[in-house]
Amino acid sequence: MTTNMINYRLTWTDTSGRPHTAASRYDRPSGEARNEQLEAEGCAEVALRPVKPGE
Repeated sequence: MTTNMINYRLTWTDTSGRPHTAASRYDRPSGEARNEQLEAEGCAEVALRPVKPGE
């Protein structure tokens, strides 16, 4: 049985309106924790999306 590792990337807009994309990739639990941190800081349009290998 093969286990596939799925990586996720975060995108968000900061409080000044500037869009950002995370330079690092996250596993799902880490990405969700960072998502919550960004929302607590007042960032908008926070999205956690899966990325393909090499993307």
